[in-house]
Amino acid sequence: MRAHWRIVVPERLRPATRYTPVRGMQTRTFGRLGVVSALSLGGGGIGGTWGPRTRDESVATVHDAVEAGITLIDVAPAYGNGEAEVVIGEAFNGRLPAGIRIATKVALFARWSRVRAMLTERPLTTDGLNAAIESSVSESLARLRIPRIDVLFVHDPLIQDDHSAAEFGLPSCLYRDVVRPLMARLADEGRIGAWGISATGDVPTVIAALQDDPAPEVAQVEFNVLRSGAATGSSALRPGATELIAAAVLRDVAVMCIRPTESGALTDGFDRAVDDEAAAAFQRAEPFRQLARELGIPPAALAHRYALTLPGVATVTLGVKNRVELRDALEAEAAGPLPDAIMDRIHAVIAA
Repeated sequence: MRAHWRIVVPERLRPATRYTPVRGMQTRTFGRLGVVSALSLGGGGIGGTWGPRTRDESVATVHDAVEAGITLIDVAPAYGNGEAEVVIGEAFNGRLPAGIRIATKVALFARWSRVRAMLTERPLTTDGLNAAIESSVSESLARLRIPRIDVLFVHDPLIQDDHSAAEFGLPSCLYRDVVRPLMARLADEGRIGAWGISATGDVPTVIAALQDDPAPEVAQVEFNVLRSGAATGSSALRPGATELIAAAVLRDVAVMCIRPTESGALTDGFDRAVDDEAAAAFQRAEPFRQLARELGIPPAALAHRYALTLPGVATVTLGVKNRVELRDALEAEAAGPLPDAIMDRIHAVIAA
């Protein structure tokens, strides 16, 4: 019997996978936005979030990713204080290869927001929010050296309206009544191609946003074996990442799986100093590493293949910071999906 924590997605809504694209990488249906490579390149690694790197190596990593068939690059002002966007600007100098899409983000009240001071130093108004978003987008475009953003994400955790004063994030009423219409206007004006949300924060609040109209076109969901239903015991009554993916796919919202290695906790070890939370996640992942050793698969490769096997996921976003890490992830993608038997073993060891 298959475990109850599998993501259940109706067959007609599962992203179609094509196994014979140009350059060899799988492509999948990207919600209402066409197709996308099975792997996408995230900006955390190339921006310096996940450990030391050089700009030259980051630029070379971007070039290799595109050459390998990656068609979506996802950055943000928060990654390296704009460094990830600068890397993209330097890599392409405004001349994006055919078929390459660039996603970036705008954070308003999150801890990592570059415009939060602009919003909190005076009474909050719709005009103020509009100005903050416009400022963030303009600065991103300048760093990226491009005239248009293909996908713009709201980079705030969505939180309840009656949230604690100490909680950072975007209250659902502001998202629904102000931010969502502003994002739609940017798309109507052609400043952006589409908009999406970082599906983090209060899970029921995020699911409500996915179920409401208009729904975002893309959702970024933090998902890996440590966030699976097997690990968390999530359910419809107490939803988690598994239920988020199912809710997104039911609305034809493209799902980008982010943090497939839990920021390094699902690898052989960290190559940077980490906080107590990351160290605890690494400890929880030890049964996963033991299984990886038994299977003869590097833990990072097994984590990437696990994410790539999940039904409902359009693309898995890599946090790699150099060409070596990129190559390892590409090899994992080339190895193909994991059999059901191995998926069940992964869930069993992490549940135990």
